[in-house]
Amino acid sequence: MQKADVVGATTGERRNGVAAESQTLVQLRGLSKSYREAGQEHEVLASIDWRFPEGQFSCLFGKSGSGKSTLLNLISGIDQPTRGQVLIRDKDADVDLTGLSDHERTLFRRRNIGIVFQFFNLIPTLTVLENVSLPIELAGGDRKGHRRAADLLARVGLGDRLGSYPDKLSGGEQQRVAIARALVHDPALVLADEPTGNLDEGTGGTVLDLLLELSRTAGKTLIMATHDPDIAQYADQVLYLEQGKLVSHRA
Repeated sequence: MQKADVVGATTGERRNGVAAESQTLVQLRGLSKSYREAGQEHEVLASIDWRFPEGQFSCLFGKSGSGKSTLLNLISGIDQPTRGQVLIRDKDADVDLTGLSDHERTLFRRRNIGIVFQFFNLIPTLTVLENVSLPIELAGGDRKGHRRAADLLARVGLGDRLGSYPDKLSGGEQQRVAIARALVHDPALVLADEPTGNLDEGTGGTVLDLLLELSRTAGKTLIMATHDPDIAQYADQVLYLEQGKLVSHRA
Protein backbone atom coordinates (compact mmCIF):
# COMPACT_ATOMS: atom_id res chain seq x y z
CA MET A 1 0.00 0.00 0.00
CA GLN A 2 1.26 3.48 -0.85
CA LYS A 3 1.35 6.18 1.82
CA ALA A 4 -0.97 8.34 -0.23
CA ASP A 5 -3.64 5.67 0.08
CA VAL A 6 -3.51 5.85 3.87
CA VAL A 7 -3.58 9.64 3.91
CA GLY A 8 -6.51 9.69 1.52
CA ALA A 9 -8.48 7.27 3.67
CA THR A 10 -7.83 9.35 6.76
CA THR A 11 -8.82 12.60 5.09
CA GLY A 12 -11.99 11.07 3.71
CA GLU A 13 -13.08 9.84 7.11
CA ARG A 14 -12.60 13.31 8.58
CA ARG A 15 -14.45 14.96 5.71
CA ASN A 16 -17.41 12.65 6.08
CA GLY A 17 -17.50 13.23 9.82
CA VAL A 18 -17.03 9.58 10.74
CA ALA A 19 -14.18 10.25 13.15
CA ALA A 20 -15.89 13.22 14.76
CA GLU A 21 -19.09 11.29 15.45
CA SER A 22 -17.53 8.06 16.74
CA GLN A 23 -18.34 7.09 20.29
CA THR A 24 -15.57 6.94 22.88
CA LEU A 25 -13.75 3.61 23.13
CA VAL A 26 -11.10 4.59 25.70
CA GLN A 27 -11.55 7.24 28.38
CA LEU A 28 -8.88 8.41 30.82
CA ARG A 29 -10.04 10.12 34.01
CA GLY A 30 -7.51 11.88 36.24
CA LEU A 31 -4.86 9.33 35.23
CA SER A 32 -1.61 9.71 37.16
CA LYS A 33 1.46 7.57 37.57
CA SER A 34 4.31 8.14 39.99
CA TYR A 35 7.44 6.17 40.88
CA ARG A 36 9.51 6.40 44.02
CA GLU A 37 13.19 6.76 43.25
CA ALA A 38 16.07 7.60 45.59
CA GLY A 39 13.59 8.45 48.30
CA GLN A 40 11.70 10.93 46.13
CA GLU A 41 8.39 10.75 44.29
CA HIS A 42 8.77 11.09 40.53
CA GLU A 43 5.54 11.88 38.68
CA VAL A 44 5.48 10.60 35.08
CA LEU A 45 1.81 11.24 34.26
CA ALA A 46 -0.23 13.97 35.96
CA SER A 47 -4.05 13.85 36.11
CA ILE A 48 -4.68 13.10 32.43
CA ASP A 49 -8.24 13.39 31.14
CA TRP A 50 -8.73 12.25 27.55
CA ARG A 51 -11.06 10.37 25.20
CA PHE A 52 -10.02 8.15 22.29
CA PRO A 53 -12.88 7.75 19.78
CA GLU A 54 -13.75 4.39 18.31
CA GLY A 55 -12.15 3.66 14.94
CA GLN A 56 -9.62 6.51 15.08
CA PHE A 57 -5.84 6.47 14.78
CA SER A 58 -4.22 8.53 17.54
CA CYS A 59 -0.53 9.32 17.27
CA LEU A 60 1.35 9.96 20.53
CA PHE A 61 4.60 11.95 20.59
CA GLY A 62 6.96 12.85 23.40
CA LYS A 63 10.63 12.88 24.33
CA SER A 64 12.30 9.73 25.61
CA GLY A 65 11.20 9.30 29.22
CA SER A 66 8.10 11.46 28.77
CA GLY A 67 5.81 8.55 29.68
CA LYS A 68 4.55 7.28 26.31
CA SER A 69 5.19 3.62 27.09
CA THR A 70 3.88 4.11 30.62
CA LEU A 71 0.63 5.52 29.24
CA LEU A 72 0.19 2.59 26.84
CA ASN A 73 0.89 0.13 29.66
CA LEU A 74 -1.82 1.79 31.76
CA ILE A 75 -4.34 1.74 28.90
CA SER A 76 -3.63 -1.96 28.30
CA GLY A 77 -3.92 -2.83 31.98
CA ILE A 78 -0.35 -4.17 32.09
CA ASP A 79 0.36 -1.54 34.75
CA GLN A 80 -1.85 0.20 37.30
CA PRO A 81 -2.03 3.98 37.85
CA THR A 82 -1.19 5.72 41.09
CA ARG A 83 -4.52 7.54 40.76
CA GLY A 84 -7.33 7.78 38.24
CA GLN A 85 -9.22 5.46 35.91
CA VAL A 86 -8.94 3.80 32.52
CA LEU A 87 -12.38 3.05 31.05
CA ILE A 88 -12.71 0.91 27.91
CA ARG A 89 -15.96 0.29 26.07
CA ASP A 90 -16.91 -3.40 25.91
CA LYS A 91 -20.18 -4.00 24.07
CA ASP A 92 -22.66 -1.63 25.75
CA ALA A 93 -20.78 -0.89 28.96
CA ASP A 94 -17.62 0.89 30.08
CA VAL A 95 -15.19 -1.39 31.93
CA ASP A 96 -12.96 0.25 34.52
CA LEU A 97 -9.64 -1.56 34.12
CA THR A 98 -8.30 0.02 37.30
CA GLY A 99 -11.03 -1.70 39.28
CA LEU A 100 -10.18 -5.20 38.03
CA SER A 101 -7.82 -7.75 39.56
CA ASP A 102 -4.59 -8.72 37.76
CA HIS A 103 -6.26 -11.87 36.45
CA GLU A 104 -9.37 -10.02 35.30
CA ARG A 105 -7.25 -7.41 33.48
CA THR A 106 -5.33 -10.20 31.74
CA LEU A 107 -8.53 -11.83 30.53
CA PHE A 108 -9.93 -8.48 29.37
CA ARG A 109 -6.70 -7.73 27.48
CA ARG A 110 -6.78 -11.11 25.75
CA ARG A 111 -10.29 -10.44 24.47
CA ASN A 112 -10.17 -6.75 23.65
CA ILE A 113 -6.64 -5.43 23.13
CA GLY A 114 -3.86 -6.15 20.64
CA ILE A 115 -0.33 -4.89 21.30
CA VAL A 116 2.57 -4.32 18.90
CA PHE A 117 5.91 -3.83 20.66
CA GLN A 118 9.10 -2.20 19.35
CA PHE A 119 11.17 -5.35 19.91
CA PHE A 120 8.60 -7.82 18.50
CA ASN A 121 8.35 -10.02 21.66
CA LEU A 122 7.88 -13.21 19.64
CA ILE A 123 8.37 -16.53 21.43
CA PRO A 124 11.54 -18.07 19.91
CA THR A 125 10.50 -21.70 20.48
CA LEU A 126 7.21 -21.28 18.57
CA THR A 127 6.80 -21.17 14.81
CA VAL A 128 5.41 -18.12 13.03
CA LEU A 129 1.97 -19.72 12.87
CA GLU A 130 2.10 -20.79 16.52
CA ASN A 131 3.12 -17.25 17.62
CA VAL A 132 0.18 -15.69 15.80
CA SER A 133 -2.28 -18.39 16.93
CA LEU A 134 -1.29 -18.06 20.60
CA PRO A 135 -3.75 -15.25 21.57
CA ILE A 136 -6.66 -17.31 20.25
CA GLU A 137 -5.46 -20.45 22.02
CA LEU A 138 -5.10 -18.56 25.30
CA ALA A 139 -8.69 -17.39 24.87
CA GLY A 140 -9.87 -20.97 24.37
CA GLY A 141 -10.26 -20.79 20.59
CA ASP A 142 -10.43 -23.72 18.18
CA ARG A 143 -8.94 -24.64 14.79
CA LYS A 144 -10.70 -21.69 13.17
CA GLY A 145 -8.15 -19.59 15.01
CA HIS A 146 -5.32 -21.31 13.18
CA ARG A 147 -7.06 -20.64 9.87
CA ARG A 148 -7.50 -16.97 10.78
CA ALA A 149 -3.84 -16.79 11.81
CA ALA A 150 -2.76 -18.34 8.50
CA ASP A 151 -5.00 -15.94 6.56
CA LEU A 152 -3.55 -12.91 8.38
CA LEU A 153 -0.01 -14.11 7.77
CA ALA A 154 -0.81 -14.42 4.09
CA ARG A 155 -2.12 -10.84 4.13
CA VAL A 156 1.15 -9.58 5.62
CA GLY A 157 3.14 -11.47 2.98
CA LEU A 158 4.31 -14.38 5.14
CA GLY A 159 2.02 -17.14 3.97
CA ASP A 160 5.05 -19.20 2.96
CA ARG A 161 6.79 -18.87 6.36
CA LEU A 162 4.22 -20.49 8.67
CA GLY A 163 6.63 -23.15 9.88
CA SER A 164 9.62 -20.85 10.27
CA TYR A 165 10.98 -19.76 13.65
CA PRO A 166 11.50 -16.09 14.56
CA ASP A 167 15.31 -16.25 14.40
CA LYS A 168 15.05 -17.15 10.71
CA LEU A 169 13.16 -13.93 9.92
CA SER A 170 14.37 -10.39 9.30
CA GLY A 171 13.38 -7.59 11.66
CA GLY A 172 10.68 -6.39 9.28
CA GLU A 173 9.29 -9.91 8.92
CA GLN A 174 9.22 -10.37 12.69
CA GLN A 175 7.29 -7.13 13.10
CA ARG A 176 4.79 -8.25 10.46
CA VAL A 177 4.28 -11.43 12.50
CA ALA A 178 3.76 -9.25 15.59
CA ILE A 179 1.13 -7.19 13.75
CA ALA A 180 -0.73 -10.35 12.72
CA ARG A 181 -0.57 -11.60 16.31
CA ALA A 182 -1.98 -8.30 17.62
CA LEU A 183 -4.96 -8.48 15.26
CA VAL A 184 -5.71 -12.21 15.13
CA HIS A 185 -8.24 -12.22 17.99
CA ASP A 186 -10.11 -9.27 16.44
CA PRO A 187 -9.53 -6.74 19.27
CA ALA A 188 -11.37 -3.44 19.34
CA LEU A 189 -8.22 -1.62 20.48
CA VAL A 190 -4.68 -1.87 19.08
CA LEU A 191 -1.74 -0.30 20.94
CA ALA A 192 1.59 0.14 19.17
CA ASP A 193 4.70 1.19 21.08
CA GLU A 194 7.35 2.49 18.66
CA PRO A 195 6.51 -0.29 16.15
CA THR A 196 9.04 1.01 13.59
CA GLY A 197 11.68 2.16 16.06
CA ASN A 198 13.83 -0.97 15.66
CA LEU A 199 13.68 -1.01 11.85
CA ASP A 200 15.45 0.86 9.05
CA GLU A 201 13.51 3.65 7.33
CA GLY A 202 12.41 1.64 4.29
CA THR A 203 11.32 -1.42 6.26
CA GLY A 204 9.68 0.76 8.89
CA GLY A 205 7.61 2.53 6.24
CA THR A 206 6.40 -0.79 4.85
CA VAL A 207 5.48 -2.05 8.32
CA LEU A 208 3.67 1.20 9.15
CA ASP A 209 1.64 1.09 5.93
CA LEU A 210 0.68 -2.49 6.70
CA LEU A 211 -0.37 -1.76 10.28
CA LEU A 212 -2.47 1.22 9.23
CA GLU A 213 -4.06 -0.64 6.33
CA LEU A 214 -5.09 -3.64 8.44
CA SER A 215 -6.33 -1.43 11.29
CA ARG A 216 -8.33 0.85 8.99
CA THR A 217 -9.84 -2.03 7.04
CA ALA A 218 -11.01 -3.72 10.23
CA GLY A 219 -12.21 -0.47 11.86
CA LYS A 220 -9.82 -0.75 14.82
CA THR A 221 -8.97 1.99 17.28
CA LEU A 222 -5.21 2.44 17.03
CA ILE A 223 -3.06 4.34 19.54
CA MET A 224 0.59 4.54 18.54
CA ALA A 225 3.55 5.98 20.45
CA THR A 226 6.34 7.12 18.14
CA HIS A 227 9.26 9.47 17.61
CA ASP A 228 8.70 9.67 13.85
CA PRO A 229 7.12 13.04 12.92
CA ASP A 230 6.19 11.76 9.44
CA ILE A 231 3.58 9.46 10.98
CA ALA A 232 1.52 12.46 12.16
CA GLN A 233 0.11 13.04 8.69
CA TYR A 234 -1.79 9.74 8.89
CA ALA A 235 -3.40 10.34 12.29
CA ASP A 236 -6.93 11.44 13.17
CA GLN A 237 -5.54 13.11 16.28
CA VAL A 238 -1.94 14.02 17.13
CA LEU A 239 -1.10 14.15 20.83
CA TYR A 240 1.97 15.17 22.83
CA LEU A 241 3.09 14.12 26.29
CA GLU A 242 4.78 17.09 27.91
CA GLN A 243 5.60 17.40 31.62
CA GLY A 244 3.17 14.62 32.44
CA LYS A 245 0.27 16.22 30.55
CA LEU A 246 -1.43 15.08 27.35
CA VAL A 247 -2.09 17.89 24.86
CA SER A 248 -3.32 17.98 21.28
CA HIS A 249 -0.85 20.68 20.19
CA ARG A 250 2.43 22.08 21.38
CA ALA A 251 2.20 24.99 23.82
